[in-house]
Amino acid sequence: MEAKRSSTVSDVGAWAMNIISSIGIIMVNKQLMSPTGFDFAFATMLTGLHFSMTALVGLVSNAAGYSASKHIPLGELVCFSVVANVSITGMNLSLMLNSVGFYQISKLSMIPVVCVMEWFLHRKHYSREVKMAVMIVVVGVGVCTVTDVNVNAKGFLCACVAVFSSSLQQISIGSLQKKYAIGSFELLSKTAPLQALSLLVTGPFIDYYLSGKFISNYALSPGGFILIVVSCCLAVFCNVSQYLCIGRFSAVSFQVLGHMKTVCVLILGWLLFDSKMTLKNIIGMVLAVVGMVVYSWAVEVEKQTGTKFIPVLKPKLSQDQKEQTPLIKDVELG
Repeated sequence: MEAKRSSTVSDVGAWAMNIISSIGIIMVNKQLMSPTGFDFAFATMLTGLHFSMTALVGLVSNAAGYSASKHIPLGELVCFSVVANVSITGMNLSLMLNSVGFYQISKLSMIPVVCVMEWFLHRKHYSREVKMAVMIVVVGVGVCTVTDVNVNAKGFLCACVAVFSSSLQQISIGSLQKKYAIGSFELLSKTAPLQALSLLVTGPFIDYYLSGKFISNYALSPGGFILIVVSCCLAVFCNVSQYLCIGRFSAVSFQVLGHMKTVCVLILGWLLFDSKMTLKNIIGMVLAVVGMVVYSWAVEVEKQTGTKFIPVLKPKLSQDQKEQTPLIKDVELG
């Protein structure tokens, strides 16, 4: 019971860290990148700086002996970094080329895409209750976030690439951790330098395509510098907690419960940035929260029904066999 309680506290802590750091980084980046703020319109370069800070923290941790470094083939690290960077670039391009409504729909579609990919790659099956909960969450978040929906061919292609690569990235995190018995922070420490290097090299050109501005022409103010540093620090917690959550749960759980961040961002936007809160938003948020509660219950039921006690029939033994054979006990299979 003590171990189970400790595990539950760790799970809650990982989710809390992810939600708080994700919301915090959204608020900081909103001020940093807003035209009315510091107008730092270089999302890809900022992501490269995030991974640079994460790589630096990992390097210091390894040098100080706080974390161990396990071997992962370079080829797998490179493949993972390429998929992760395609995900980041694809999301930025999708946001630029599509309406906000279609961008939100493409993000919501990650849940069923992850489900299909886990079934295809790992032959994972889901109960009817889990599928129902996923649908409730998707509908709820869709109601409170999706507004206008305009689709164009180039934007649709970018959205498809972003959704596929993001889903594959999240599944790969859990697979690599299990395959090499490596912790979330150790895996992040190995992938962050590759992602940082590639994003910092390609970032200026991608951002120029997205914003029409070169980062070399940006006049960095002291306030902008402070916000960049704060954003990078929050990114470390966000990245670590993401790897922790996917390592502890699954990519589907991460997607479903991760939409709690969307609900929190809407509420904070209403409280801090005078965003409109309509009846449609409220209904959608209530549906999303109900879906998350149902999903948590369905997963717990699935775990309990998956663990069964299968008795082993005891054969009739002779007196000599009874004296020579130890007692046969029922075997518990999970």
